[in-house]
This record gives sequence, C-alpha cells and structure tokens, in this order.
Amino acid sequence: MKAVVVTVPGAPEVVKVEEVEDPKVAEGEVLIKVAASGLNGVDVLQRQGKYELQRGSRQFLGLECSGIVEAVGQGVSRWKIGDKVCALLNGGGYAEKVAVPAGQVLPIPDHVSLIQAACFPEVACTVWSAVFMTSKLTAGQTLLINGGSNGVAIFAIQMAKHQGARVIFTEGNAIWVTLCKVFGSDVSINFTTEDYVARVMMETGGKGVDVILDSRGANFFERNLECLKTGGWFFLLDLDCGWIQNLRPIVGKSLKVLEPGLRSETPETKAMIVNEVEKNVWPAIAARNVMPSPSKSFLLSEAAEAHWFMENMEPIDKTLFIVKKLK
Repeated sequence: MKAVVVTVPGAPEVVKVEEVEDPKVAEGEVLIKVAASGLNGVDVLQRQGKYELQRGSRQFLGLECSGIVEAVGQGVSRWKIGDKVCALLNGGGYAEKVAVPAGQVLPIPDHVSLIQAACFPEVACTVWSAVFMTSKLTAGQTLLINGGSNGVAIFAIQMAKHQGARVIFTEGNAIWVTLCKVFGSDVSINFTTEDYVARVMMETGGKGVDVILDSRGANFFERNLECLKTGGWFFLLDLDCGWIQNLRPIVGKSLKVLEPGLRSETPETKAMIVNEVEKNVWPAIAARNVMPSPSKSFLLSEAAEAHWFMENMEPIDKTLFIVKKLK
C-alpha cells in the first residue's frame, strides 16, 4: 500500500509517499480501508521531530481517519466487513489502510459523509474527555474559550451549547469574533480592542468562569487565571508557558491546569473515551447540533502541500481540520 512517510524531521518537503507493507490485523483490531485522514497540529510537530510518535504505533502520521472496514481480527464482534466507520488512531492514518483497536472505532452518522467523518474522532475525544469527562462542565456553567481559530474551539462551542452551558469566546481576529457567534458563543470578545478579563468578570457577575480552554499559551496565561473561579479547570492546548513563575496563583486558587490530549493514553482508556463520545456526542451530531467542517482537501500525494497549508495560512483558513483525501 501507499503511505506518507517522514524521512527525517524537518520542513513539509520531508514527507514522502512510499510503498510500504500492508498492516496486519491483530486480535481485537479492525482493518480500515482509509477514505480520508484528518490533519492535526500535532502531526506538524511530529513531522518536525518535536513530538514523538506513540509507542507501538506504526511510523506514519495520522491520528484519525474514516473509511470502510476491510477485515476484522479475532474477537471482534461489533464490526463487520463493509461497515462505514471513523476511528481514533494510535498513528498510521496517512496511508491507504490502517489497523486500529476495535474499541477506538466509531460508526458514521447517516447524514455525515466519509470525508466529513475524518474530522471528528480526535477533536470529539479531546473535547469530551477534557471539558466534559474531566471538568464535568454542565448546564448553567460557563466555558471560556481563549483563542478559538481552530477546530477544537469550534467543536467545543457547539458541544457546550448542546449541553446547556454558556460560552464566552475570545479572539484577536474580528472575522472570527463574528463567525463564532454563528457557531453559538453567547459572548464573543475581540481581545485586541477590549479588556477581555474585565468583560469576562462582568459577564459572570465577578465570579469567573468554570472552565477555560486556551490556545494562546504564555502571553495569556496569567490573564486567564484572573478569569477563572476558585476550583475551576484550565485546559492548555499550548504548553509553551512560563510554568515556574505562574505556580503561585495556581496554588492560591486550588486550580487544575491540564493539557487535554490523547497521545499518552492507553488503548483501554482511549476505548473508554470513544465509548463515552459515542453515547454523548454522537446524538448531538445526529441532531445536527454539531457538524464537521473540513476547510480543504488534499490527495495523499499532496501531503507536503497539506502540511505547508497547515503551518502558513491565516487562522481563518486553518481553523477547521484539513482533510486529506486518499486515492
């Protein structure tokens, strides 16, 4: 089969399409003939050599895919050959075929296409496991999304609203401030023209928010802490933060500051998260309250161009997951 291989860490041109051996299906696994694979920010970091591939994964990029079940391993009863599925992967999605533990496979809702479905597993599992399973954001509580020009933020807005939570959204791009109102944010703030901390505190009656999902990192770290109520949850999508000098306000507010991520989780934990996502997120998709929105598609042979696009386009163009069509 053909697969995208990272020859050496580096710029987008280091990714090459090569002929490799087909994956073998182990007990408890499903073999998927890939229709599309999502391109995520961590793929770029892995290509650059800044983020190791998960132990036990094939040495190809790709954390999520959609496709058709081609074979099932011993002990697999739920899935059968011909099923349309999407999956949270341990790696290997940038290929024509991928083997994945059966517990990390999800059905595709009727109104969602194969291409759209490739956008869902990574973002749905990341958002649900962090914002809802860990912090237990519930109806009536408030989620602050700081820096929202990415697919995780857009999904989090839609899912939080579906659960009955209030959403405050901040971004420095005026177009995105307007656009996220369409996705459902209750309050949208342009932090280049307004003091977002003052506005957040006003909107919460001085109490602060229950949960923060942040993409901005070090420059906004201390200001975000001012927005968070005592005992709140702070999820950092960018860990490039000055941890040492900021430990005191964390301890003082009894806060929990975490990186929402799935890379280090065991297959058993991933299967549990996938199961919870199917029970709690898939009904929102079926009701069309949450919809995938790939921004651009690339052929398998265009992997280098896809990575260049991910790194260099303006946020408005790289916000939603880029889907790479596989032919």
